[in-house]
Amino acid sequence: MKSNSFFGETEYFKAVNGVSFSVEKEGTFAVVGESGSGKSTLGKSVMRLIDITEGSVFFEDKDITTITGEELRFFRQNIQIIFQDPYSSLNPRHRIKRIITEPLIVFNRIKKDEIDAKAAELLKRVGLPESAAEKYPHQFSGGQRQRVGIARAIALNPKLIICDEPVSALDVSVQAQILNLMMDLKEQLGLSYIFISHDLAVVENISDNVAVMYAGEFMEFGTKDDIFNRTAHPYTKLLISSVPEIGKDISEKPIITKVADELNKPPGENACPFCPRCPDVMDKCRQEKPGSIKISANHYASCFLLES
Repeated sequence: MKSNSFFGETEYFKAVNGVSFSVEKEGTFAVVGESGSGKSTLGKSVMRLIDITEGSVFFEDKDITTITGEELRFFRQNIQIIFQDPYSSLNPRHRIKRIITEPLIVFNRIKKDEIDAKAAELLKRVGLPESAAEKYPHQFSGGQRQRVGIARAIALNPKLIICDEPVSALDVSVQAQILNLMMDLKEQLGLSYIFISHDLAVVENISDNVAVMYAGEFMEFGTKDDIFNRTAHPYTKLLISSVPEIGKDISEKPIITKVADELNKPPGENACPFCPRCPDVMDKCRQEKPGSIKISANHYASCFLLES
């Protein structure tokens, strides 16, 4: 990606670099990491909302980075997205009925006299009354608006949904309701999810496989049990240790230090991206980038400490 500085110069940086993963059918693949780690860019790249500069994205054995025009338009019916902010992602000037049925209209998959019935069906599926169809987004709570966003996402019967921090803007009690709804819909509709989040507690509850992302790269990858019960990478350990626990003194928790300073001093292409903040850093980490080391069948981490 590129950004323009104050003086007009263009600076290039790799928002996502060298990541590789697959999503199982009807599975939930979670990507977890701090803000700015590249999680949302990864999700948008899968949808072709951002075009990648290198590499490939395969959907059902088809490299979608090579398709254009009508073929790309058709592909986008199969992948939808649920956004983080349920208010800004909904057009405040449109009624809910139009918002949730518009994808069907755009792709000519509904007749005019079927719109009311389809809107009622979608609203019922996400737990909203039929009367919601004639209201506007501002007339709903945050959790209700996110239900509208989910209804819009499932309207085209997609196979994969990108969930970009879908519950982070909601109250904790409402988060549980939305997550339960999403898991029910996954089972009912045969959906697959790429679930992007910084909330480890949420990820632990809903994921099948997890990738821990830092500075655009995967530090660790594995099943949910691998990541939370057999943690291998120092960054993953620090993330998990930062989650508050009732009855435990915060002073007992390891603390990630030097965040602001070190983010402005990237270690370079030939070094581990986490080395400036790693409590176990070695000289080798500053000179070489570790490869992906296999720990068990589906568990990998990029750290020299794991070399035998």
